[in-house]
Amino acid sequence: MILMKKAVFFEKEAQNSVTCTACERKCRISEGMFGSCGVRVNKDGDLFCVVYGNVTEAYADPIEKKKLSHVLPGEKAFSIGTIGCNFSCDFCLNWEISQVPKELVKQFVGDGFSDTKSNGTHVGYDLSPIEVVEYCLRRGYRIIAYTYNEPTIWIEYALDISRLGRKHGLKSVFVTNGYMSGSVVEKISETMDAVAIDLKSFDEKFYRKHCKASLEPVLRNIKDFYSRGIWVELTTLVIPWENDSVTELHKIADFIAGVSSSIPWHIIQFSPDYKLLDRPRTPEKTLEKAYDIGHKAGLDYVYLGNVRDEKRTSTSCPSCKERLISRDGYDTTLHDMFDRTGKCKKCGEMVPGVWN
Repeated sequence: MILMKKAVFFEKEAQNSVTCTACERKCRISEGMFGSCGVRVNKDGDLFCVVYGNVTEAYADPIEKKKLSHVLPGEKAFSIGTIGCNFSCDFCLNWEISQVPKELVKQFVGDGFSDTKSNGTHVGYDLSPIEVVEYCLRRGYRIIAYTYNEPTIWIEYALDISRLGRKHGLKSVFVTNGYMSGSVVEKISETMDAVAIDLKSFDEKFYRKHCKASLEPVLRNIKDFYSRGIWVELTTLVIPWENDSVTELHKIADFIAGVSSSIPWHIIQFSPDYKLLDRPRTPEKTLEKAYDIGHKAGLDYVYLGNVRDEKRTSTSCPSCKERLISRDGYDTTLHDMFDRTGKCKKCGEMVPGVWN
């Protein structure tokens, strides 16, 4: 069944309306109505998350699939997602769950879960926080990932799991569009070990046209997470004719370098999906150009994604260039020169990340 739990992030307003404070949309929601994400509803003047404890996806993924190359490389992350989103991206890969209209929410019910993805059919799994944590402990998974759709819209569920998981030694990673409120950034920073943030473009017009959102809060939150000591990795899906110009790629790389040269930048190949079907796959030459731009901007760690390119997906020491972690697709090899604490044994350089 659909579980409803009272939200934490909202403010009461006049005439039984509320303002949701989970993300930067700050939806003003009248009684009986949903926010723009489709899963936060005003019931009798209080805000509830209607997908608390109910997920559409729950299975183990390589941590590298989360676009996190510096978090326990080679391990599996037990990954969960629900439905809905606070963005409306034309190119969303998970649009079947993220863009579900709110009137269809009640169709996503069921029970049971597994380690393998169902063949395109999204159903609901009732999973309490303690069930998620106990399952990870039984199966030996050390990482829980909040992913597939935007976890900010079910932040209360994610926080309850991550708090309990931390008590049992489990890591938590938040895979996000970065559009949460400052108060949510603060709470995430208390229980999450890493955030993987999509920096979709460096153009406000792109965000408004393709995501129905704004760039500035994402940039603010990237800097905020980094300043709080949370491990941050950034991802840009490079879309032909939209955000693939040399000028824009330079702007993205320069911004990241201005926050920290140690933040990894994942440059991802686009393939046509959802509403953006009139664009080709990103040419590998464009990705390689972006890779070079990132390094020229001073970034220590730049990775390509959705392509087979061992050189540009592996991790090398920024000082002596020794190969420390090799990746071939999602096959990951930690070399002897990497001592599992982030140290390059050849030159002594510390590679930042979450290693143990």
